[in-house]
Amino acid sequence: MLFRRRIPESRWERFSALLWPRRSFRRSYRYFVKRVIRLDAAPHAVAAGFAAGVFASFTPFIGFHFLLAFAIAYVIAGNMAAAALGTAVGNPATFPFIWGATYEIGRTLTARSIDAAPHPATLESALSPSNLLAIWDPIVKPMLIGSIPLGLAAAIAGYVLVRSAVGSFQAHRRRQIAATGRPPGQPAAPAGRPIVERLAGQGQSGGGDTAGGVRPQPDKV
Repeated sequence: MLFRRRIPESRWERFSALLWPRRSFRRSYRYFVKRVIRLDAAPHAVAAGFAAGVFASFTPFIGFHFLLAFAIAYVIAGNMAAAALGTAVGNPATFPFIWGATYEIGRTLTARSIDAAPHPATLESALSPSNLLAIWDPIVKPMLIGSIPLGLAAAIAGYVLVRSAVGSFQAHRRRQIAATGRPPGQPAAPAGRPIVERLAGQGQSGGGDTAGGVRPQPDKV
C-alpha cells in the first residue's frame, strides 16, 4: 500500500502517540484545525457536524460516541466527517475533566448527595456484566444529566467558532481563485512552457515534411 509504514506501529505506540504527540501539541492542534476547516462542505454543515461530535463526546456512553454524533449530525444536517472529528474533543486527556464536571453538575441538578444511592463495593464488581445496572443510578445517571447542559454549551461554542473559521477560509479561497485563476496550493505553470511547446510543435512539423518525402533541394552553384 502506498505511504504504508515499513514497520507497523504497535498498539502501545499508537496509544502513546495519542496521549503525547511525536512532534508537539501545537503542531497536532494546527493539523486538526486545518482538517476541520478544509472540509468540502457548507460552513453550516461543517459547524453543525462538529458540534454534534462535541456534544456526543460529553455523554457517558463510551464506545457509542461516533454513532450518537452521526445520528445528531443527520438530524441537524451536519457533515458526517466533521462529526467524527468533533468526537476527538473527548480523548484520554480530557475525559477525566469531562466526567468529573458532568458528574458534579448532574449531582447538583438532581440535588442528590454522594451517599444517597448505594455504590458497588469494588470497580471490578461495578463493571461486571451482571452488575452494570448497579452503577446507573449512582454514577451514570448524574453524568448523563450533567452532560446535557455542559455538552450543549460546548457544542454551541464549537459551532460558532467552526462556522466563523470555515466561512473565513472559504471566502479567502474564493478570492484567491478569482485573483489567480487557480486554487490555493496549486503551483503556477512555468513561464517558459509556451515557448517550449511552440518549439516542439515546429520540430514535429519539420519532421513530418521530411517523413512525407519532401527533401530540401541543394543550392545550385
